[in-house]
Amino acid sequence: MKAVTANFIAAVLAFFQLQGHYVWPEIKFFKTMWWVYGTSLIIAPLFFYSTMWSFEHFGAFWNMRLAGFGIATFCFGILTWSLLGEIPTLKTFVCLLLAVAIILIQISNLQ
Repeated sequence: MKAVTANFIAAVLAFFQLQGHYVWPEIKFFKTMWWVYGTSLIIAPLFFYSTMWSFEHFGAFWNMRLAGFGIATFCFGILTWSLLGEIPTLKTFVCLLLAVAIILIQISNLQ
């Protein structure tokens, strides 16, 4: 689904927008507001279209709001683990599983 894909890409880009200077501390540009402004020009339209496509498909805003929360939480967890070396605790792992459950429930279009 286009909405989920756009939301996923936006979540990954938002991770690098906000945590990129921790992933690559030697790149000073990632600590500037120019980086934030520039990446916002890509991220904001992705979230906009994700919301629009989701509403067109489901006829409601809640589906993508909750699925987007789950997608962003899942992306953040995986990227933080793989790029910053923060190993999830059992509590974090359970939250990641709940995020996946939220995504699956919301995109299944159950009434």
